[in-house]
Amino acid sequence: MAGTFAKGGRSPRQDDQEARIKELHAKIGELTVERDFLAKAFGR
Repeated sequence: MAGTFAKGGRSPRQDDQEARIKELHAKIGELTVERDFLAKAFGR
C-alpha cells in the first residue's frame, strides 16, 4: 500500500514500462539516423 503513494501513485511496473518506452524511442532514433546515413551513402 505504501508503494502506491510513494512516487505520486506510480507503481514500479509503470516505471519499468516508461523506462522501456524511453529505451525503444532511443533505439528508433538510432536506427532512423543509421538508415538515413546508409540511404545517402548508397544514393537512394
